[in-house]
Amino acid sequence: MFIKIRKRWELKEHQATSESVYINRRQFMQKAAIGSAILSAGLIAGCEEQSAEATTPAGEKTSNLDPSAHYYPAGRNELYKLDRALSDERLATTYNNFYEFGSSKNIYQKAQALPIRPWDIVLDGMVEKPLTLAIDDLLAKVELEERLYRHRCVEAWSMAVPWTGFPLRKLLALAQPLSSARYVRMETFNLPDVAVGQKASWYPWPYIEGLTIEEASNDLAFLATGIYGKPMPKQNGAPLRLVTPWKYGFKSSKSIVRFTFTDERPVSFWEEIQASEYGFWANVNPEVPHARWSQATEQPLGQSDRIPTLLFNGYAEEVAGLYKGLENERLYA
Repeated sequence: MFIKIRKRWELKEHQATSESVYINRRQFMQKAAIGSAILSAGLIAGCEEQSAEATTPAGEKTSNLDPSAHYYPAGRNELYKLDRALSDERLATTYNNFYEFGSSKNIYQKAQALPIRPWDIVLDGMVEKPLTLAIDDLLAKVELEERLYRHRCVEAWSMAVPWTGFPLRKLLALAQPLSSARYVRMETFNLPDVAVGQKASWYPWPYIEGLTIEEASNDLAFLATGIYGKPMPKQNGAPLRLVTPWKYGFKSSKSIVRFTFTDERPVSFWEEIQASEYGFWANVNPEVPHARWSQATEQPLGQSDRIPTLLFNGYAEEVAGLYKGLENERLYA
């Protein structure tokens, strides 16, 4: 007799809330202590495509429209469910950190300037054979699936998101890293003529992040190309972003252009800026506070009440084993 034991983070199918879940906008704006930027009426409005064309720094015309729409919606992988309702799509796609376009959360309109075609992905470093793939060629090599994941920001807000994409380990299979490679270093675009935030010289552009090979090979590590059954909006990291749901959100770098395999641990963007507050590992732990606030609770987007934060954001069963023998490391940001 087969007995299925439901994991802590799973949600019964009939309990799943649709993306059109009703949001009491006035109550949210009055009570949600997530930041003054979300009080703008423009944040609640749907994100609209501004233009069918953009100009690259080289002066070439390129389409702003995503030609991968025919891949969506992808089939849902039922192994990845949630214990909470999905966040409202409008909030998840208009309340964003994307410092390339500014420090405000309400940057979704500015992010529309990012040209997402052509877009090449470079795989290099300690690999059998360096490889460069156009994003659409990469999509043709992998099978997309939808997963429901928690997302926990280091700023203590959170959301529950239906990402579409593929496991990061599939990219590792394409790259064929050498056995001596211990880390994968991820680098995002660097287009200061397009992304106004990259003109800020006090930031170490481009945005750099890194994982160990073991972390990158874990089943939860995901490269997302879409959200809510649609291609990824630019403000959410189009056309390719990392999703590591057991880590704080700043580890999930957006709009990636390069994966470099190396035996040296990368220094990540926020680690270089303020290593005392943002470490390399950045695993979620409610008992380890940030230097300036508690991490014991979090505030889901669209809700006025705070909820308890879970160790590894609720994914301890899947990832805790990655950190055995590393007790002397600063595993939590």
